[in-house]
Amino acid sequence: MTLFSRRHALAAAAAAGAGALATPGVASAASTSHRSRPSDRHAPTISREAFGQVGGAAVYRYTLTAGSGLTVKILTYGGIVQSVQVPDGRGRPVDIALGFATLDDYVAHNSPEAGGGVYFGALIGRYANRIANGTFTLDGVTYQVPVNNNGNALHGGTVGFDKKVWTPTVEHGHDSVGLRLEYVSPDGEMGFPGTLTTQATYTLDNRDRLTLAFRATTDKATVVNLTNHTYWNLAGESSGDVYGQLLQLNADRYTPVDATQIPTGERLPVRATPMDFTRPTAIGARVAGADPQLLTGQGYDLNWAVNGGGAGLTLAARAADPRSGRTLTVWSTQPGIQFYSGNFLTGTLVGTGNTAYRQSYGFALETQNFPDAPNHPDFPSSVLRPGQVYRHTTVYGLTTRRP
Repeated sequence: MTLFSRRHALAAAAAAGAGALATPGVASAASTSHRSRPSDRHAPTISREAFGQVGGAAVYRYTLTAGSGLTVKILTYGGIVQSVQVPDGRGRPVDIALGFATLDDYVAHNSPEAGGGVYFGALIGRYANRIANGTFTLDGVTYQVPVNNNGNALHGGTVGFDKKVWTPTVEHGHDSVGLRLEYVSPDGEMGFPGTLTTQATYTLDNRDRLTLAFRATTDKATVVNLTNHTYWNLAGESSGDVYGQLLQLNADRYTPVDATQIPTGERLPVRATPMDFTRPTAIGARVAGADPQLLTGQGYDLNWAVNGGGAGLTLAARAADPRSGRTLTVWSTQPGIQFYSGNFLTGTLVGTGNTAYRQSYGFALETQNFPDAPNHPDFPSSVLRPGQVYRHTTVYGLTTRRP
């Protein structure tokens, strides 16, 4: 095996009670033992329902359902993944994505200036993660993005893509259904140069994979970093904290941050630190340690440099819940992945299951370019120029073994 060592893969399988890591769409017999073969399943379906209005614009909720019963609900507001319902070992649906029951809750609580800043399930842009002081220089011109996080710009500034109503188009493929969302960000929006046309396509297939493919073009040189901010709890969104769930990251290095969570520019080894997830490790095993990086983020909120990341679709992460046997694998074309352990959930927000979300009731795995890359020439470039096409694909694979 080229991404994780075979020993690491077998350790992950043993810890989670599932088969070894595999390529996208190829699952072990153990991990899919309760599933029928894809050819035996019903064709995936997609449906639409009204979900309210924002600023006079209609918002819709689309429901994508695979033949296995895996169901994903997506809003045109913010491109939000509202829920991911996965059948358990006995076929009963369990929602494993944190979210709100109503559009009003998303509008009121999902972004920083509204008093929330959780970004449940949202599409993030133009620049995911942080830009130091909200400023960057491109081709000799300095640009200012509104700051909204410790004096820095987070997730595109005060009004990011997570607050936009996207234009939907339904797609049908072989053994799959898709929802393409489009948003055109005008030149100068949130201080970013260029008119950026972005498509984000969610595709659910009968191999129980949810694929998110971004495509963006610009008419002027700009910077781009797009991602999705779903919070996962593989035991169920109302089940409590995720400290006992296992995480494995295909990353030997991470990018440490300063006191305001801006990268220092280093890429430090994870070995012998709490950032070492090269073997499957319980999320809560070291989260309460005194490491300065954990103290700064009040838990995990860091970017890992994916081994081989940025050179095609690469295995970035694997998470598993030993109790339910539910497993999530994340493949990405991006060089980095931000692991956030839900540190700033305070119990003030009530989710879809009518449960107050407390600290670490969910975790996020945000595939991305490195934070603050526009201000670090030695980081992978985030610059997009006219005539170029930004592409970013993430594949989320979901399996459940019999209890």
